[in-house]
Amino acid sequence: MRLQDPAQSLPTRRKKTCNTCCSFTTTRSVGAKGYAVAELGEYRAFGKEFAEAIEGGHALQPTRAAATVRVRDGKRLTMDGPFAETKEQLRGYYLVEARDREEAVDIAAKIPGARFGSIEVRPIMTFS
Repeated sequence: MRLQDPAQSLPTRRKKTCNTCCSFTTTRSVGAKGYAVAELGEYRAFGKEFAEAIEGGHALQPTRAAATVRVRDGKRLTMDGPFAETKEQLRGYYLVEARDREEAVDIAAKIPGARFGSIEVRPIMTFS
């Protein structure tokens, strides 16, 4: 595993070639009114710093607003909430464009949620 100070500045951007999804999960829940003001400010600062690399993304509503859908034998089965029986919940994602996996990981390390949860960095699959 490569350890690096996330506060360290990133190298100057060159040609971007790696489309990546950075999804973040945590065991901390978000209240009905959303993020705390200080935390929201951190996400806004992250968005400004990486505006050139961020192609999209969204925070997700709490898991109580989720539904899980499956189709078995042609019949739709719907359950309230997420299917996974876990304390961790997907809080949101960013779609970023980076030079390579290393730059994507460097960007992910600066997502505020990395301090109390985890960030999964995964390349986007493209079809021709």
